[in-house]
Amino acid sequence: MPNDQPQSPGRPPRRLLLPEEVLDAVERTEPGTDPEPGLVTVRDPADIGDLGTADRPGEEGNEIGGAAHAPPSDLMRSSAVMAIGTVVSRATGFVRTIVLAAALGTQLLGDAYQTANMVPFAVYDLLIGGLLASVFVPFLVKRKKADPDGGLATEQRLFTATLLVLAVLTVVTIVAAEWLIRIYAGEFTAPQHEVASLLARFLLGQIFFIGASGIASAMLNSRNHFGAPMWAPVLNNLVIIAVGVMFLVIAGPGSTPESITDGQVALLGLGTTGGQVLQCVVLLWALFAAGFRWRPRLDLRGSGLGEAVRTAAWMMLYIGIAQAGLLVTTNVATRAGVRAAEAGESAAGAGITAYQFASMIFQLPYAIIAVSVITALLPRMSAHVADGRKDLVRSDFSRGFRLSAVLIVPISVAMVVYAIPFCVLIYARGSTSVDDATGIGLILMVFSVMLIPFTLFQLLMRVYYALGDTRTPSLIAIPAEVAHASVAVALLFTAPPRYIVVLLPVAYGLYYIVGSVLAWQGLRRRMNGLDGRRVLRTLVLLYVASLPSAVFGVAMILTFGLLPGTVLPSLLAIAAGGVVGGGLFVLVARRMGVTEVTTFLDMVRGRLLRR
Repeated sequence: MPNDQPQSPGRPPRRLLLPEEVLDAVERTEPGTDPEPGLVTVRDPADIGDLGTADRPGEEGNEIGGAAHAPPSDLMRSSAVMAIGTVVSRATGFVRTIVLAAALGTQLLGDAYQTANMVPFAVYDLLIGGLLASVFVPFLVKRKKADPDGGLATEQRLFTATLLVLAVLTVVTIVAAEWLIRIYAGEFTAPQHEVASLLARFLLGQIFFIGASGIASAMLNSRNHFGAPMWAPVLNNLVIIAVGVMFLVIAGPGSTPESITDGQVALLGLGTTGGQVLQCVVLLWALFAAGFRWRPRLDLRGSGLGEAVRTAAWMMLYIGIAQAGLLVTTNVATRAGVRAAEAGESAAGAGITAYQFASMIFQLPYAIIAVSVITALLPRMSAHVADGRKDLVRSDFSRGFRLSAVLIVPISVAMVVYAIPFCVLIYARGSTSVDDATGIGLILMVFSVMLIPFTLFQLLMRVYYALGDTRTPSLIAIPAEVAHASVAVALLFTAPPRYIVVLLPVAYGLYYIVGSVLAWQGLRRRMNGLDGRRVLRTLVLLYVASLPSAVFGVAMILTFGLLPGTVLPSLLAIAAGGVVGGGLFVLVARRMGVTEVTTFLDMVRGRLLRR
């Protein structure tokens, strides 16, 4: 007789290992805590939405929905959908980037496209997206629970007002396209500026559809429908992949701002915007299928929306600081690319395109690993905050960070070792030469060192949000951004043009280092410590356990580098180093008694044996 246990409807298959289960398993291996009551919140955490990373506008900018502080009806199922959707979305986004690199390259034309495509996301995040994620989504969730009509009137008002503002903003920005390009790329060459401005007139039309997608996703999340918001971006990626292939076939490799035609610019602009339109249509259809029927209304007086906006002041300051940092980074990187080309130096890896391509790979481990942990962690921390338990919030943070570090530390070390062969393997084709790909790899090497400070900062911010505190993160961001901007601008005057963007991740990482130090100090006083000794011990042991794998990886790169060509040596070095290096890390970590690693591996082995 089968011994299968009945599954609750919609529950994920038991073979799927979810972060909630791993957090529970790590908790069981650690001693309990003595109750430390007295924790007081600044405001209700349910009033605060999550901003994602807030510093990377674009298709992958925000991985966490604004309602993440409140657990959905089936947290495990929702986390599974979000985790799988994030992986597939990031995978197709990765392919999209590879195709665009082959089609446009990483030099002047690539910089023109990247800048023009970044501007609509930056404008949207600054003026609307931040409000939507930080205030309106939690406000909508609360009104759905509290209002007699289930929040229907609030939905109608919010949807109508958002679309109206988006329409006006889109028209205004399209008119101001040339001015916006000058703000973000003040030293573009004349042909570059002309191409970027023309592209921007097409791409700024995305603002309306980005915003409509955002409000539709928020309303779907408030109904506990997580599938469409996580999977619709995949369609967007597929459209842009098709556009990039078409451009490469029509224009051929090696296009420049001087050689590209208006028709080819229109293909890039309309095709990229078309992907965003398709994503929006799918989300609106999903919202309609979930039961929403739009009835336009603008009777905002007494609706509570104005009060919600006023309470968002500190969050908007935080977003503004993040956007100021993006503006500095973009200006420094675009200027570096132009100066390298004008000086007759190799422009490989010298502009904003190479920086963005490296940044996308850098954030993949955080987006897939840490975001899944954060999604499970936020409701737990918020519940413990509501009970006033400092000890449990401290334990939640410690376990969440250590669990993320178990995978992120060895991955970050591997990224330093394999950055160049990996970038050559995936990027060196079409309009992107081996030198261009090597430049991206050098940037990625520097980025990878900053992966743990980046992850630590993001988790510390979530503790503040769980406490209902938006003021402190905003104040912390000011000196952190001063440090970033000072170093980034200084590079323009002190470093050779070809090396400015290679060193730019140092300035980027400095923001998170300074921010993490300040955030840690503030929370340590408030929480009577943050389990710092255990966190530090785990980090040190993980890095030490990664060293043999790193040495072996370098040996593989040198050994297979003796072979002719670029693809086969890179592929063999990564494959051999990854398989053997991963095994070495596990063996050394277990030998050193890293309990987080052993607990995780025991769970994986137990899950495999139950299949």
